[in-house]
Amino acid sequence: MSTHSQHKILSLDELRRHVAEWREAGDRIILANGCFDLLHVGHVRYLHAAKQLGGRLVVAVNSDESVRSLKGEGRPLMPAEERAEILAALADVDAVAIFSEPDVRALVREIRPDIHAKGTDYATDTVPERDTVLECGGRVEIVGDPKDHSASEIIRSGRAVRRS
Repeated sequence: MSTHSQHKILSLDELRRHVAEWREAGDRIILANGCFDLLHVGHVRYLHAAKQLGGRLVVAVNSDESVRSLKGEGRPLMPAEERAEILAALADVDAVAIFSEPDVRALVREIRPDIHAKGTDYATDTVPERDTVLECGGRVEIVGDPKDHSASEIIRSGRAVRRS
């Protein structure tokens, strides 16, 4: 793993410290989250759009156990540490943290993001953590391209290339 990417993968304590330093420097905190089990162009566009909101982008990645409970047996395809490493290698990502809860409410309470960015498979009022984000003084933004990319669908179809 490159040293640069390795420094982006943070424990909760390290993340708290980074967020405090970034806030002190005047940066906004943007939180994005997901399983990111099979990184695809929809994920990249989602994270890029989140970063474009202006600030430091923290990506919370579901733990292996959390992915299994959400997606079923046989998932995840890659362990959380590898998924985190791949995300940390993206230029738009400032920090990556692995979480084990079914949603990121606890992390929202810990880092109090200014913006919680969710993909277009949500509407502002269907984001599970919405109330917690608002309670913590943040706002929810829906970003990225239309949800026509899905790791689950790629896996189910057994092919990575869509045919017209």
